[in-house]
Amino acid sequence: MNLTLTINGTVHHVEASPTARLLDVLRGPLGLTGSKEGCGEGECGACTVLLDGDPVNACLVLVGQCEGRSILTVEGLAHGQTLSPLQQAFVGHGGAQCGICTPGMLISAHAYEKSTKSLVTLRESIAGNICRCTGYQRIVDSITQAEHEDRVQTFGTVGS
Repeated sequence: MNLTLTINGTVHHVEASPTARLLDVLRGPLGLTGSKEGCGEGECGACTVLLDGDPVNACLVLVGQCEGRSILTVEGLAHGQTLSPLQQAFVGHGGAQCGICTPGMLISAHAYEKSTKSLVTLRESIAGNICRCTGYQRIVDSITQAEHEDRVQTFGTVGS
């Protein structure tokens, strides 16, 4: 079946069964390999994407459910070849280690940035993503640093 999907702001036409997993269509015919398959059961969060702004596990979503909806993958966070401030913060603060959880963490953090924020909700927003490398503190530090840099760019010097 020919499906029309809007991914990272671009309309794509793809031939796929509507019962195929979104993750398989993203990584296969669309070549968007940023989202990773960790567990294939919706437990690890490595395949997290935003579907109409909400984080979902792409391994649990049928691609037929996505027609007419907006999908954001980790590739959509960058601006061309330039990493987003969030992605840059993950690199700069060691939030990215082995890389398996990183796409899901970045997407969950991006969704968090668009929501109301507190330290509790930050940790809750990434709770569905399992990381075996960092102990999570470097990831939290990366997200809070990206937020700080965003505030500085938006409002000027913070705390003056």
